[in-house]
Order: sequence, then structure tokens, then C-alpha cells
Amino acid sequence: MREEITEEQFAIETLERYSGCEVAKFQSNLLLTNFPRYVEYFAKSRSVSVIEGSMFKVAHCPAEDISILDFKIGSPAAALVVDLCSFLPIKASLLLGMCGGLRRRYQIGDYLVPVASIRGEGTSDFYFPSDVPALSNFLMQKAVTDVLELQKAVYHIGITYTTNMRFWEFNEEFKNLLKATKAQAIEMECATLFSASYKRKFTLGALLLVSDLPLANFGVKTKKSSESVYQRYMADHVEKGIDIIKRSREMQEQRIKGAYHRNIGMGVKSHSR
Repeated sequence: MREEITEEQFAIETLERYSGCEVAKFQSNLLLTNFPRYVEYFAKSRSVSVIEGSMFKVAHCPAEDISILDFKIGSPAAALVVDLCSFLPIKASLLLGMCGGLRRRYQIGDYLVPVASIRGEGTSDFYFPSDVPALSNFLMQKAVTDVLELQKAVYHIGITYTTNMRFWEFNEEFKNLLKATKAQAIEMECATLFSASYKRKFTLGALLLVSDLPLANFGVKTKKSSESVYQRYMADHVEKGIDIIKRSREMQEQRIKGAYHRNIGMGVKSHSR
């Protein structure tokens, strides 16, 4: 006869299967990304190993108390990673993602700080009714802007449109809808991450890199332009993410408002089987 399993145990075992490592290896701060190359850069630059499970690719750096996890693409995967990681003693989490810039003045390589996201992806409906906004965590976004200001980075603050439609660049009806929303950028995960993290009381923010300008005829992301973005901006994006995590820890230690109380003062703990 099989024993019943708790939600926490189920989440831990699922995370271990998908990440290929024991949850005890996860540090108390987490970078989330859609890009395996970000994990590989992090691991190489910190001289740590890359671990790959059946879905996620991860690396852990105890010296900086930071883990990085590639959860692949799309809102269902974004929801899953928050649901699973919310059972770990993680103090702060930050998405390092890319977005399509929707303003003429934006340039590839600019950063975008999303304060909220339009819930066009559908997955967030499983967390809240449609009239509940998807907002990023205030403390994390304050940490983001603190670091960007200190480093004199070019960045914009605005709202993203989160969609589950990946191949839309030649869909005129969708593009007209997108323009009508007045969103500053388009991506595929933020609304889900913000909604799920609010539901789970999981302190999470985002730093997006403008990787393409999809409303311009010359601006859609191609194989060549995508490789150029990695070569020119990946290292800076990851390093800024690490600096932001460290700044968020300072803010939590100072009891600056914004983080969920359950995340403040958490240490890494092991989960026994």
C-alpha cells in the first residue's frame, strides 16, 4: 500500500527530478532564466558545475549563496518553477529574461524593469481572478533600480505584455491588440511569475534585456541577431543579476519594506528523504 505524500514532499521530489540534484544544494538566493547559456556562463565564471535534470538546468555557488536555474520557455514552466521553489528557504529571486521592446526609442541592449505585466498568457488565471493585477515585488524592483542607477545603465521602467503566443510577429491582428495595450515590451513569463510568486509569498522581481524590436520591420529576432545579443550582453546581464541579488539581501537585513516576512532571515536548510 502506497503512503500518502504531502504537497511539500511532492514539490521537493519533483524539483529534484527536474533539476537533477538534491534540494539541499540550492542556495538561499535564486536567479531564474530561460537561457541555458546563462547557467553555463554563471557556472564557468564561478568555477562550479552545471547540473541538468529532466527539465531544468542549474548551477549553485555557495561562495555567493546564489543558485541559477533555467526553466525553459513559457508561462506553464514559469508557474511550475515558482510553485516548486516556493517550498525552499529562498530569500530572494530574480528573473533574468529577454523581451521585445515596443517603443521606437528603445535600443537592443537596453534594460527594462517591469513593474507589472498584462496577463495575456492564461496561466495566471489559475492563481487569481482576471481583475487581480500581476505586480512585481517592490523590494526586488527597488534593488534592480538601485543597481542600474549605480552602474549608470540605460534602462526603462514599464509594463510588459505576457503572451503564450510565440510566433506572432507576422500576425497583424495580434500586433494591433498589442499596440492598443500601450505595453512597453512583450515577453512570455512575467505575468505568471508575478502572480504565482504573490500567491506563494515568494519574493521575486525581474530584470529584462531588450533583445529585439519586433514591431519594426528590421527588428525581429533572427538566428544571427540572437547570437549577437548573447555575445554582447549576456555577461553583463548575469553580473547585474548577481549584484541585484546582493543588494536585495542588504535591503532585507535592513528590514526595508517589500519582501515577504517569511523570506526575511531564512537560512539554507536541508530536506531529508
